[in-house]
Amino acid sequence: MSQSKQLFSNITSAGQLEFSLRTVDRSAPKPHEVVVKIEAAPINPSDMWPMFGPADLTSASLSEDGSLLTAPVHPAILSRLKSRLDMVLPVGNEGAGVVVEAGDSPAAKALLGKTVGVLSGATYAEYCTVPVQMCIVHNEGTAAAQAASSFVNPLTALGMVDTMRMEGHAALVHTAAASSLGQMLVKICLAENVPLVNIVRKEEQVELLKGIGAVHVVNSSSDTYKQDLAKAIEETGATLAFDAIGGGELASDILTAMESNGSKDAVGFNTYGSPMHKQVYIYGGLAMAPTTLNRAYGMSWGIGGFLLMQFLGKVSPERVAELHKRVADEIQTTFAIDFTDTLSLDEAMEPAAILKYNAKQTGQKFLINPNK
Repeated sequence: MSQSKQLFSNITSAGQLEFSLRTVDRSAPKPHEVVVKIEAAPINPSDMWPMFGPADLTSASLSEDGSLLTAPVHPAILSRLKSRLDMVLPVGNEGAGVVVEAGDSPAAKALLGKTVGVLSGATYAEYCTVPVQMCIVHNEGTAAAQAASSFVNPLTALGMVDTMRMEGHAALVHTAAASSLGQMLVKICLAENVPLVNIVRKEEQVELLKGIGAVHVVNSSSDTYKQDLAKAIEETGATLAFDAIGGGELASDILTAMESNGSKDAVGFNTYGSPMHKQVYIYGGLAMAPTTLNRAYGMSWGIGGFLLMQFLGKVSPERVAELHKRVADEIQTTFAIDFTDTLSLDEAMEPAAILKYNAKQTGQKFLINPNK
């Protein structure tokens, strides 16, 4: 039986993170599965909570042999983590590499030798076994590092535009818009003539997005932020937003601006506000503070959550296949990502490296190559 080195995370009921590098047995693939030699796996914001939870990483320490990193978790937070306490969990949502072994089904055998992007939840490993349905087959000449981010960011961005159309909206608002996903969304919306309002928090992020063609970019740290947001929403008519921040008043500010636009031509007594439905989907948690709603936007509004897998479950298999093909065809253009650094499994365990990639800084994106 073959073996594979792999990263795991455990938060103990005693209040300690145990982030470990282990050697595990690798079983033969089932008929509908393939084994992928992982050569590139991105560290996305969505990976960091499964990896570290709320541990105090500034107090982390690494064992002498480099196989175990520990860090304290405040006891008051443990009740929020009850469902995962004392569970050793694999980590790594997605990655890419070459199919080196396949099950007996024709679909699996057809992938032998192909470069594929995979969605697994266990890609921080030398080898990853996945069903063929969780693979995006890339075109000849695409490198694993280019294919590494095939799922989370590209399909989420495409899913936002599909959701807009499915729910009858005509324009979008996106927060934390200078992210890799945000830049992909700008390119998609430009290609498909979808009006898009981008909300960022720094002037250099405004310039970054305008440099790739974004029309409406609002700086939330500007003195004229709320006026700028209201103007951008009036010009686009956006009634749907996707919010990566989650905490604070940002979602409420967006709804308020949407209501202002929807009610601008109202006459007479307007008890319940505009009948136009306004929707914000929260899909990230960059700010862990409570979501504050200052309800100044009538009664036709909603706030909910958006997850990629739930979206994919709503659309047809044919549409999923179309989205996969578009990602493969545009992985070096629309969905291209520049990575700051590539880490081995051992390097990803180092406290100094963890503090860098866990900071989630705009313009910094890290890869793990388990076979480095």
